[in-house]
Amino acid sequence: MNLLPYELYTDVPPDPTNVFSTALDEIKHGDLDTSGGAPSPSAALPLFIRHRRGTSALFSGQSFLETGTKWETVLVAWTGEIINYESRIAAEVAAATAANENKHVTPDIDNFGLSPSEQQNAEDLLKEAAAERNSGCTIAPVFLHGGQQSRWSAYAEQVIWPLLHYIVGEPSDGMEEKKWWIDYVKFNEAFADKICEIYKPGDIVWVHDYHLLLLPQILRQRLPKVYIATFLHAPFPSSEYFRYLTKRRELLEGMLGSNMIGFQAYSYSRHFISACTRVLGFESTSSSVDAFGAHVAIEVFPIGIDAARVQRDMDTQTVRDNMVAIRDLYPGKKIIVGRDRLDSVRGVMQKLRAFEMFCQMYPEMVEKVVLIQITSAAYANAAKMERKVSELIAHINGTYGMLHFTPVQHYPQQIARDEYFALLRVADLAVITSVRDGMNTTSLEYVVCQRDSHGPVILSEFTGTAGNLSDAIVVNPWDSVGVAKTIYDCITMSEDKKAELEKKLFQHVTTHTVQAWVSQFLGKLIEVLTSYDHSHVTPVLDRPLMFAKYKSAKRRLFMFDYDGTLTPIVKDPAAAVPHVRVIDTLEKLSSDPANQVWIISGRDQKFLETYLGGNPRLGLSAEHGCFIRPIGENKWKNLTETFDMSWQKDVIDIFNYYTERTQGSFIERKRAAVTWHYRRADPEYGAFQARECQNHLENTVTSKYDVEVMAGKANLEVRPRFVNKGEIAKRLVAEYAANPETHATGGPDFVLCMGDDSTDEDMFRALHKVDSLDQGATFTVTIGPSSKMTTATWHMLDSFEAVAAVGAMVGTVDLKAVAGSAVVEEES
Repeated sequence: MNLLPYELYTDVPPDPTNVFSTALDEIKHGDLDTSGGAPSPSAALPLFIRHRRGTSALFSGQSFLETGTKWETVLVAWTGEIINYESRIAAEVAAATAANENKHVTPDIDNFGLSPSEQQNAEDLLKEAAAERNSGCTIAPVFLHGGQQSRWSAYAEQVIWPLLHYIVGEPSDGMEEKKWWIDYVKFNEAFADKICEIYKPGDIVWVHDYHLLLLPQILRQRLPKVYIATFLHAPFPSSEYFRYLTKRRELLEGMLGSNMIGFQAYSYSRHFISACTRVLGFESTSSSVDAFGAHVAIEVFPIGIDAARVQRDMDTQTVRDNMVAIRDLYPGKKIIVGRDRLDSVRGVMQKLRAFEMFCQMYPEMVEKVVLIQITSAAYANAAKMERKVSELIAHINGTYGMLHFTPVQHYPQQIARDEYFALLRVADLAVITSVRDGMNTTSLEYVVCQRDSHGPVILSEFTGTAGNLSDAIVVNPWDSVGVAKTIYDCITMSEDKKAELEKKLFQHVTTHTVQAWVSQFLGKLIEVLTSYDHSHVTPVLDRPLMFAKYKSAKRRLFMFDYDGTLTPIVKDPAAAVPHVRVIDTLEKLSSDPANQVWIISGRDQKFLETYLGGNPRLGLSAEHGCFIRPIGENKWKNLTETFDMSWQKDVIDIFNYYTERTQGSFIERKRAAVTWHYRRADPEYGAFQARECQNHLENTVTSKYDVEVMAGKANLEVRPRFVNKGEIAKRLVAEYAANPETHATGGPDFVLCMGDDSTDEDMFRALHKVDSLDQGATFTVTIGPSSKMTTATWHMLDSFEAVAAVGAMVGTVDLKAVAGSAVVEEES
């Protein structure tokens, strides 16, 4: 979480009796002197705190973890703006003055850097406040200093938040956004520093919301074995919108450092998986993404509220007194209530237009109904939205109001908790018309507060809540006529019908609470962690050790995959030609009589012959072992020549069927295998068609012939079942001494095998099972991240590192430049 549950003040204590407004009035009239400016950061500043409003559901979940479960919890949170009272007043006055002149000015609030002793004082205050409230909340504050405090949340709130809600800004030179991005990275790194400071092995890190999307990957790099879960409280847009972000790859990769990612609604999880497939090219299912060789679970967890706390807080004497006061203000009126932030996505304008249409369609109801709208400040463009809302409210009140009655009552302010619950209890109807929203907790709190009154709730279909409150009355906020009619239907609804709806809603809200959300989320996380070996970390290849074993060996065997190992994966398979450095390294490696070097690839004979066949000392294996060209020979051996190949016609017919229906796909016909490529097709549709095609093949061809269907990287390949890379690896070890080039008198005493995909796992498994090999001198290396699930003993990140490591053994690359962490003395 990015904010503490408390606000920090310096210099003047916050007065709960609205002293802030009083001080503003004093400044406007010249009665309060602010000329002294801000105190020096080096001065000892008195610190004060008060409880922060908002995100109550999240803090309730934190409290439940600490007091209602056996989990030991720590809340790592940014302090937010450390407010200097006098500077804050001056900034608010400047902003208010600009607003009156139809200008928008971001309040220039000074940032006060706290000394180490002041930071400790702040931590002590937070600890005391948590103890007094009996929240059970252990807090580890993150202090950020330098420039305006708003800089740290600028990228999240000015770039990410709008786009998550389908708001695309105007084109710009991007300079300001670049500065915001740098601060966003620093913000996430500051959290990582604090977490690493207090982390203990076995801890679970639960990351919340869009301010910290980079944090999971940063932590994964620093703490490879850490368990990380991420939950996004905001919506996630379709991939077409998400791709507008210039930092889309970095944000997605940051989130995918998690073991599990949770969303409020299924559509949000589906959009996220689509973005990972389309932007990053990762394989996925409807509930997971395979990222960097690791399995990331994608789940849906609609959040709830602390229903028991709401029932307790809504039933105080102060709330009852406020209820009486509100009823006295609007005697005999049906009260419609709304509470929204003044962002364009919250639908305040849509609600007001619908209410205006209601007044127009049902004039007999005008004097019988009042709309009470509470609003709070927006993240951006607040002045513009406030002006639009004020103008529309003035128009409605001017058209339908009277001297003794105003149909729309607008309160652009934060209201006290007791007033808020009183308003929800006396209301006859709640209207929420967000055009894009996550989980709207106001609707949930309203349902609880209507326990006795049974007022219905109108809910926009574009909120994440709509999919869970199935008995709420769902509307399209853009259909003002439809919303107006729904308002009338709700106001005139029979008491029995309202009671029936409220009973169902109340049952749902009071059972699907924030406590249930926390338990469900952590329960699923534990299931995910136990279902997959997330603690598996393949160590990076110890290159000095490998080099020492290589030098001491007399009989060496090398086996290399081609695509993804010696060359990077590319969209067009024909473009994956070997770099001159690869050719040079293989030439020098194979020129040593003690070395046998083999390329074991899924490529066909023609490709391998064209690009690697000029070196007679290089052994070649094509089509995953169906054909081999032994070292020192120029003729290929067909290991499948006695195998019935009539199955190819059936396979090609099926592949043609899917090629015609999948734009960008094509068929590669080899001598002993047939491959269908869909790397250039739409990622989601290509993967869907591949699954359909694979099922088709397995239900027809594989039941008639002794062939298997192999799912590769954006391809499907059908080949004889008895031939694979593992069988070739065992064959090469067994036949090693038969090669006259090596003058060998036995099997190899050094083996290096490198590959990157599932077909290469056959080689790794086969080599680990060969009893005659010295496993201490057998190096099986997968190309990919350390978290990749593999049977290989070592890993390297990419093909460039792999070629460099091999080059170090033959002198094409300086060993010191690519050396691993282990230190092994070289033989003289």
